[in-house]
Amino acid sequence: MKNLNNFFITHKKPISLMLFIILLGGGFAYSRLQTSLFPEITFPKIKIIADAGLQPVNKMMITVTKPLENAVKQVPNLQYVRSTTSRGSCEISAFMNWDADIDLSQQQIQSRIDQIKNDLPPEVNISVEKMNPSILPVSGYTLESHSKSPIELKQLATYTVKPFLSQVDGVSEIRVIGGKTKEYWLVLNTQKMGSLGLTPDIITNTLAQTGFIKSEGYLSDYKMLYLTVTDASVNTSQQLENLVISNNRKRVIQLKDIGSIQINPGIEYTKVNANGHEGVLIAVIKQPNANLIDLSDAMTQKVADLQKILPAGVTIKPYYVQADFVNASVKSVSDSLWIGLALAIIVAIIFLRSVKASTTILITIPVTLCLTLIVLYALGYTFNIMTLGAIAAAIGLIIDDAIVVVEQIHRTHEEHPEEPTLTLLQRAVDYLFPAMVGSSISTIVIFIPFVMMTGVAGAYFKVMTNTMIITLVCSFFVTWIGLPVIYLLLTRNQQTNSVQVKEAHGVKRQRWVSFFILRPYLSIIMMLALAAIIIFIPAGLKTGFLPDMDEGSIVLDYTSPPGTSLEETDRMLRDIEKIIIKDPEVAAYSRRTGTQMGFFITEPNTGDYLIQLKKGHDKTTEEVIGDLRQKIESTQPALRVDFGQVIGDMLGDLMTSTQPIEIKVFGDDQIKLQQLSKQIAATVSSVKGTADVFDGIVIAGPSVNIVPDYTRLAQYNLTPANLQTQVQSALQGNVIGSLFEKEQQSPIRMVYPGNRSLDVASLKKLTVFLPNGKPLPISQLANVELRQGDAEVQRENLQAMGVISARLDNVDLGSVMPAIKKNISAINLPPGYHVEYGGAYAEQQQSFKELLIILITSSLLVFGVILFLFKQFRIALLILVVAVLGIGGSFLALWLTKTPLNVGSYTGLIMIVGIIGENAIFTFWQFRESTKHNNINEAIIYSISTRLRPKLMTALGAIIALMPLALGIGAGAQLHQPLAIAVIGGFLAALPLLLIVLPSMLWLLYRNYTFVHPPTTT
Repeated sequence: MKNLNNFFITHKKPISLMLFIILLGGGFAYSRLQTSLFPEITFPKIKIIADAGLQPVNKMMITVTKPLENAVKQVPNLQYVRSTTSRGSCEISAFMNWDADIDLSQQQIQSRIDQIKNDLPPEVNISVEKMNPSILPVSGYTLESHSKSPIELKQLATYTVKPFLSQVDGVSEIRVIGGKTKEYWLVLNTQKMGSLGLTPDIITNTLAQTGFIKSEGYLSDYKMLYLTVTDASVNTSQQLENLVISNNRKRVIQLKDIGSIQINPGIEYTKVNANGHEGVLIAVIKQPNANLIDLSDAMTQKVADLQKILPAGVTIKPYYVQADFVNASVKSVSDSLWIGLALAIIVAIIFLRSVKASTTILITIPVTLCLTLIVLYALGYTFNIMTLGAIAAAIGLIIDDAIVVVEQIHRTHEEHPEEPTLTLLQRAVDYLFPAMVGSSISTIVIFIPFVMMTGVAGAYFKVMTNTMIITLVCSFFVTWIGLPVIYLLLTRNQQTNSVQVKEAHGVKRQRWVSFFILRPYLSIIMMLALAAIIIFIPAGLKTGFLPDMDEGSIVLDYTSPPGTSLEETDRMLRDIEKIIIKDPEVAAYSRRTGTQMGFFITEPNTGDYLIQLKKGHDKTTEEVIGDLRQKIESTQPALRVDFGQVIGDMLGDLMTSTQPIEIKVFGDDQIKLQQLSKQIAATVSSVKGTADVFDGIVIAGPSVNIVPDYTRLAQYNLTPANLQTQVQSALQGNVIGSLFEKEQQSPIRMVYPGNRSLDVASLKKLTVFLPNGKPLPISQLANVELRQGDAEVQRENLQAMGVISARLDNVDLGSVMPAIKKNISAINLPPGYHVEYGGAYAEQQQSFKELLIILITSSLLVFGVILFLFKQFRIALLILVVAVLGIGGSFLALWLTKTPLNVGSYTGLIMIVGIIGENAIFTFWQFRESTKHNNINEAIIYSISTRLRPKLMTALGAIIALMPLALGIGAGAQLHQPLAIAVIGGFLAALPLLLIVLPSMLWLLYRNYTFVHPPTTT
């Protein structure tokens, strides 16, 4: 350090160049950093969906679900497996450890499934997807027309819109939802078939031997090589009608003789609606590493170009654009950062009353931010709410570093106006360097234990704390090396002191300090008061998991009673839409019935709405949800509804549950589980503050079972497969071939007349064709029975369970859960049954345990840094106690502002320990150095008087810098509001702790102590 002055002189120009390069590099990194809402994190969840037609639940469980569960259970790094089995389908979620390689795990699961595929039913289709935000739509558009049919709209979406929009860079998939598929229906004349002795099998076999293109090989002729092709494809409806079905040498029977060809929409049990009109939804899925903002801008331009080439009367409009919320969030957090920074600079100007000192700070902070951006870009981080929030929250600490050094240089100028700047600069930096290192390390180490945090909170907040560590490390190096050079560059004549004073201004002794140090009982009272706050206030705080955000968009999931037809469900939903469209806050909506936005099993009576609120809406999203919930539940009591916000719902889909409250009851009897689920759901509903309570019982609609009489079938030379095929032809129809037109392939479906109007009574009178072509009533071949619908079966780790879920209604999680647990404990569970709590509550409890461990570990690390720096147990313990007591101010601020204790505010508590520890290090360093020339009392007074200005500056600067975040102005700022409030409360408590309590305790500990100082060398 002796040659530090020479270093700054000799390296002033290269360091200046480096600072300039950092500014340019920061600008480049800023322009190249990807922008997204959250960090790109792949959640440790892999979902398997198996579709096996319409098998009953009990058969599906035995033949599909259990084999798949057992296969998945063998995969390494599996935490637990959860399944839902419905009629004909099952959904299995494999939750892996957070440190598992999710791509490898997906391959291992796929490999295990492939090994058992031969043991599964042959018709089962299995999809395996890893759950990350990239599988969910980032924007959506409606394709509407008053003149085009649903078939024409879907064709337009599939063959024009999809290829056109797929050209945008960063698009992974353009998903077409809704519309109708064009099909050619062969409507059979059963009477003619019976008279001609024809059966559906004959027609099917005829079509199976037609409608193909095959090569017979190459033909060599002289110098040419020809490919021989037999083109037996059917390309027009006329060709289809003229196909010969039978030729018995007496009569040639063509297809048109026994049936008619019709163009009809395919039979689909889904319905899509946008803003009251039937239409087609276009969902945009982005590639994992694509820049959301760039993709959205390019997509907006591409959609505008697309509108020009669409047919007249066809419009394409956005109904959801995630980038709008991301832009608003990033902008609000960025604005908070810059406003806070500007206000903090004003504080520095007021206190220092020096343009040069204030300008030095003003230049140092952008350099620090630019260096931070360069490191973030190099590490592959993105601009998102977590990284921006971390920088905004760390602004106070960056300002703290710059203010401490500049204030020390400025003070040295005031005390020694006759000395040149270089000498003073050397003295100031030499004096502060050990304390700078110790204080910076004490602030950085508090974030290191966050590596222990798991779950979704750990995944996101580790990105935030890592960004803070990067920011603080950059701040230290820029402040240590760059700030003195910036100060030199701003000094006109470096050989003289530019502070224009006629006489030296020593530190003004603050005599009020002696009042407090001689009355330590006042400090002890303050300490006891803060300790009491830490002990008693947390019990009165609201608690939550992740901070809430007002997204301005709503997801409304709905379910009509089991077995409700698509038409009846649609009728009920039309009434809901009248309520939605009348709400003055609603801008647009889209509706899916029989399908959902995510990757789920969806029954025909289930679906969701995506409701977009107007920009600048007067009511909060939660208030709009409350209004809609009350109106819908009062007008449509038969519908079960569940409200959420889009991004929160998406995160829930990627985790275990979309609802904050989830109660799981385990047992082995499905009937008993359903009874207990209903009982627990009623108990949860009685707790004030719960909403959208659901007992978890999902009943598939009733079924008509056709049980073959094997003896009678054998008598007529029929197989059960023949019977099933003919019944399917009478209902849904059988696809027996394809018709090729232009670039599309349309299915040919064989159906019986009146198939769409067939009812249960008509099914019992259905006639079945015998092999000789004669019809026979189905009642002579099989029994037709009506059965009630089966309930979905849910399992976790191979054990059956019932899942009761609920949302919160203007209350916090911590207030509701104790009441729920108390009520549930009063329920007498049978032997072998037990209750567990999941959802956001389980995540919260896990996170709070980890955060408590992190708080203790961070405090011990701060203690270790201080002990290593000062080598005295007493001062290390004193600073630790003072730092931990600062948490009392955070708790009090949370309580006064009614802010929940959640992962964000808990992180603020941990930050305060390091911040107060950092300031206390400077105070003790000043005190110890002052004992060289003063007695203990005077040394304490001098150290506090010396540190008064920088403490007030750093505290006020940090508080003002965090104030925009604490006010929660803007969408993204709400995520960091609890953290900012906790840190501001801690800073307010830090002032009396550092200015009153710390000196008093120093006097008690050191009043009879003699410091031994090493001899000074000249």
